[in-house]
Amino acid sequence: MRIIVNGRNIEITDAIKAYTKEKIGKVLNHYDQIQTLEVVLSVIKNPSVSESHTAEVICKMTSGSIKLEETAESMYASIDLLADKLLRQVEKHKSKYIKAAKNASIRTDAPEEKEDK
Repeated sequence: MRIIVNGRNIEITDAIKAYTKEKIGKVLNHYDQIQTLEVVLSVIKNPSVSESHTAEVICKMTSGSIKLEETAESMYASIDLLADKLLRQVEKHKSKYIKAAKNASIRTDAPEEKEDK
């Protein structure tokens, strides 16, 4: 499993990289089918923009992919919001995938026959 952290208009320091890998990496404890997490951190350098720090993630799994984006006033806040959102989406995807896999089983219970009286 790989976590790739890139930056746009920002220099990725070791502290930001470690924080991102720690927060986003918690998703791996909930779903083991994740292959790659690509995180892009960007900053808009316009003083009139209040929420200028953006964090994006592309989560590639064996059964699909999830792309999310969060914006906040600080980079750490946007990473926190993104990690929470990603966790919810991965759990939702996992439950749908498991439910579909159970319904696609060859062995299913025979439907109950109704008796007319």
